[in-house]
Amino acid sequence: MIGPMTVSYEWRGSFTSAEANRLHAECFGHAVLSDEEWDWRGQVEGHSLGWVCARDGGELVGFVNVAWDGVVHAFILDTMVTAGVRRHGVGTRLVGVAVEEARAAGCEWLHADFEDHLRGFYLDACGFTPTSAGLIEL
Repeated sequence: MIGPMTVSYEWRGSFTSAEANRLHAECFGHAVLSDEEWDWRGQVEGHSLGWVCARDGGELVGFVNVAWDGVVHAFILDTMVTAGVRRHGVGTRLVGVAVEEARAAGCEWLHADFEDHLRGFYLDACGFTPTSAGLIEL
C-alpha cells in the first residue's frame, strides 16, 4: 500500500467478476480463474442477500459475500482482503457492514465458518460467538 488509505465500503457494490477472481486467487492461493470459470456476478446476484465491496480509490481491495436461506439465516462467505491493506480494519469493516445489512433485511442469524487461524478475526474482531457445527468433506 502506498500513501494514506481511503477505503470506501458499499453494500451490493459494483464489481466485475475479473476483479473478484483476481482477489480470490490472491487470498486463497490459486490461479486466477476466468469469468467463464467463475462468474462471481451471476453467483451473487442469483443466490446472495448481498455482498460488500471495499475500494481504495478505484481498486477492489476487499469483498465479502452474504449468502442466505431467503428468510432468517445469512452466511458469510469468501471474506477477502488484499495483502496491501490487511491489518488495517478492512476485513472487520467488511463484516460489520454485512452484519448491519443482514440485520436490516430481517435476518436473525449470521453464520461464519472459518479455519482455526482465523478465530481471532471472527470471534474477537468481528464479535461472532463460538458454536458447535458439523462438516462432511465431499
